Amino acid sequence: MRHPLNLLKGISQHFPLLVLLTLSLSTGWTSARAATPDTAPPELKNAISQIDAAANSRNVQAVMQFFSPNFTHSDGLNRQSMEKTLTQLWQLYPQLNYRTELVSWESQGGRIVAETVTKITGTQPVQGRDWTFNSTIRSRQGFENQKIVSQEILSEQTQLASGQKPPTLDVRLPAQVRTNQEYNLDVIVKEPLGDDLLVGTALQEPVKADKYINNSPIELEGLDAGGIFKVGRAPAQEGKYWISTVLIRADGMTVYTQRLPVVNGTGRNVSPNRPSSSSGS
Repeated sequence: MRHPLNLLKGISQHFPLLVLLTLSLSTGWTSARAATPDTAPPELKNAISQIDAAANSRNVQAVMQFFSPNFTHSDGLNRQSMEKTLTQLWQLYPQLNYRTELVSWESQGGRIVAETVTKITGTQPVQGRDWTFNSTIRSRQGFENQKIVSQEILSEQTQLASGQKPPTLDVRLPAQVRTNQEYNLDVIVKEPLGDDLLVGTALQEPVKADKYINNSPIELEGLDAGGIFKVGRAPAQEGKYWISTVLIRADGMTVYTQRLPVVNGTGRNVSPNRPSSSSGS
């Protein structure tokens, strides 16, 4: 049946953009080979804190001052489209909190490369419902001439929950798959359902810049088992895809989104199915 849950999909797929707020920049650091966070220049650590502070105050201009005019992103965003989308996002969801940790850093010629993990949390009313947000995003970004010039999102898991008792999920999804490979998606509801009706769906879509704003409607179906159990097939073209699931019971709803990289079938090893999230209300 057709259901106005395209809003939920829109919320969950806005989260990849939020990692842009974790990019770090400082002035005057020296090149070094050390890769651990404790050896990073203080200026780099301070810059991460400054960007988190700007994001938490919803100051788009303060965030954007850290980016090069020629900034590129693995999702197809540039500086202009990022600024526009951030402005729209914070108008809709002004109560999100950001906390970024530096994982590693190194010097690569004239470029500094930093890897970070961002935790995004918050509670936000949307269309009369209170939603709890939890997202973890790992990214890698490069700096040249004191400006952020590039970024790639390495991994992303996002959960939204609403209601008195939103389903607690155990999500099993590969870390990556090969082109044309079959893979299993298991989304198990941990609580007994009793007489509750469970409905939901699962979606596979390519990661694209225009999907941050423009979203598709969601088709729900009744679920006889205690969750979603699907066999999917990876696309023939390598790239990055969003796998999104929605599960609804009488007293709650949970939305979960994860990135799934699709690599060349003749290339790298592929991780087997594994638990990717154990989440609750």
